[in-house]
Amino acid sequence: MTDINSLLFKIEMSQKIPYQGALLISEPFLREEYFCHSVICIVEYDAGESTMGIIMNKRTEYSLNDLVSQINTNINIPVFCGGPLSCDRLYFIHTLGDIIPQAKRITDGLYIGGDFDTIIDYINSGYPIDNNIRFFLGYSGWDPGQLEDELKHHVWAVSESTCNKALLQGSGDKYWHQYVKSLGKEYRGWLYHPENPQMN
Repeated sequence: MTDINSLLFKIEMSQKIPYQGALLISEPFLREEYFCHSVICIVEYDAGESTMGIIMNKRTEYSLNDLVSQINTNINIPVFCGGPLSCDRLYFIHTLGDIIPQAKRITDGLYIGGDFDTIIDYINSGYPIDNNIRFFLGYSGWDPGQLEDELKHHVWAVSESTCNKALLQGSGDKYWHQYVKSLGKEYRGWLYHPENPQMN
């Protein structure tokens, strides 16, 4: 007898090799709290070494105004969950490049970190935040070989980051759907699986 679960839930797709600046899009059945319907930007990758990524689309209940006393703007600046590691540490991804000293390039037009006082001055001076900076608590990490093993088991799909400002727009399940669509027709079936299967 044919195993219905295998027919419905086994996903076998061709897989791209991960690289710094690429996106990891979670397969729809991944139920782990942090990674369910997540899109992760790989910020550090070297084959055979550990990997670092930041979840881009999981907004928290916090705002930067709650966490950083030096902020003196009334604009509510959301903070996202970057992953389960170092959740007491604040990270930021931005498109500001050399405007922020010590910023590390992820890929063309996209950077992580840099001088925090300069970022605060940028915000307090009223410069645009939307599409330019996103803040995160924590990060996601893989030991050497761990990500490659997960890719073999189709836990993630690897996608190119084609528009860096778009990475800093939107959140939640709609964000995940947007990037699943960018994977192409062979991933269309992923779109029909809700974030919470019990709601289906």
